[in-house]
Amino acid sequence: MTSVSGVHLARLLADWRLALPSGPAYARLAAAVRALLVDGRLPLAARLPAERELATRLGVSRTTVTAAYDALRADGYLHARQGAGTFTALPDEHVHQVAGWTAVRSAPGLDLAVASSEALPGVVEAAVARAVPRLGRHLRGHGYDVLGLVELREAVAARYAARGLPTSPDQVVVTAGALAATGLVARALLGPGDRVVVDTPTYPNALDVVRRAGGRLAGVALDDDGWDLERVEAAYRSALPRLGHVVADFANPTGHVLPEADRARLVRAAACAGTTLVVDETLADVWLDAPPPPPVAAFDDDDGVVTVGSLSKSHWGGLRVGWVRAPRGLVARLAESRSALDLAPPVLEQLVAAELLADEDALDRRRALLRARRAALAAGLQEHCPGWTWREPAGGLVLWVRLDAPVATALAAAAERHGVRLVPAGRFSVDGTGERHVRVPFALPEPVLADAARRLAAARAELDGVRGVPLAAVT
Repeated sequence: MTSVSGVHLARLLADWRLALPSGPAYARLAAAVRALLVDGRLPLAARLPAERELATRLGVSRTTVTAAYDALRADGYLHARQGAGTFTALPDEHVHQVAGWTAVRSAPGLDLAVASSEALPGVVEAAVARAVPRLGRHLRGHGYDVLGLVELREAVAARYAARGLPTSPDQVVVTAGALAATGLVARALLGPGDRVVVDTPTYPNALDVVRRAGGRLAGVALDDDGWDLERVEAAYRSALPRLGHVVADFANPTGHVLPEADRARLVRAAACAGTTLVVDETLADVWLDAPPPPPVAAFDDDDGVVTVGSLSKSHWGGLRVGWVRAPRGLVARLAESRSALDLAPPVLEQLVAAELLADEDALDRRRALLRARRAALAAGLQEHCPGWTWREPAGGLVLWVRLDAPVATALAAAAERHGVRLVPAGRFSVDGTGERHVRVPFALPEPVLADAARRLAAARAELDGVRGVPLAAVT
């Protein structure tokens, strides 16, 4: 059971009097709590502080808090449990059914659901041409290398070493992409009902992987500035999770980068809880302004950090090659766990991946391309959607856009009618909340992004003319 302390809730409600332009204090307080809920900054099914405690923290009368709680209960945002307290909720009509949604499908129009760009012209083809002559010697063997080809594992290990994390090839297991790597770790380490602490919002497919492995998710909300390490540490202390999961470099979808000092602090928190920390570094090479800090595992002295990565964002999503960088004692368990799945990764793709990892020029070209696309999308949104705001990410492939109203799910539906496909808001959070933000990738060509901005503006304008838009009245 998650509990929200009076100190923490009061900090989140620092500007609660501005939640409505006018009205009594209790109505403003209720509106502020509603906004925290639909934005995902307050978790669902969390016990709130008692009325008297919150009143003291906010410097208001208990009557004001009681009236606010009553209004929230009447609207379905809180419910009371006899003898247990008051807990957060969402009204039935606002619970978003997104579990069956998939990002990858054929669809007409502009697809902004997939945050991945096309391969650079000639780059993959050239890597294939260089790799094919090296295929012959592998054809004389059976082709089943459960850990992956040694030349690719050497290339991955060398990249980690260059970033400040000494790594040997026997610490690397090659997989069919980073998501497969995360799934492999989850299957090897998780038992039914084991707790997993994750950021919220975060990469939605990672949430699905944990659920399929039987894990129970515990989300820690990210702030506008990123991670609140006090909350993260508290979550590890209280949940004692089997696994923790974090996207530390240009996080998908927020774009946040975990600061260097906080990386060491996160590793300590996980170690104290006996937790294995899984760090997704798929976007580490997709820096646009400056490289990220050293890998999180560089701050680990206890073999408690596992790192996953791939070439899907840095080179091309169709090249399904990823990896796990793990402590040596875990590698054998991972190899054993994968034997029931795919036996070994494909040889030719691994040879191509090794060639691409050596091509720094291709990465430089990719970054230049994405910088121009980031600027094009920002310019388009500024022109056509002036009420929307965002912080320019220093890397990655997406803008995490704060909308002018909590209508993200309705906007995704309206956008599809205008030929633009977005990911529903609830896909990024543990509990389906997050109505204030939408993820907009800048992976497509610049003219397409300009057109997408115009279409999104039209979709948002459509909502203003529709009655009963979910959560539209919440500020």
